[in-house]
Amino acid sequence: MLALTRKKGESIIIGDEITVTILSVSGESVKIGIDAPRHIPVNRQEIFVQIKEQNQAAAKTQVMTKSAAELAKLMINRK
Repeated sequence: MLALTRKKGESIIIGDEITVTILSVSGESVKIGIDAPRHIPVNRQEIFVQIKEQNQAAAKTQVMTKSAAELAKLMINRK
């Protein structure tokens, strides 16, 4: 991990396309602005984790749904 010290109004550049700017500092809170192309998702970590968990749950549901459909097909063909 790279740790940097920045003051209000200062920025860091990530790659060629992302700029992170310190907008304000108040107590222990820091407000940052992120300028990135639309094709690059920018999320808070807790939101990213929720999205990942929901995607995993959806993938499991799709597998189970497919398996149930295959089972139903087998039962119909068995008669």
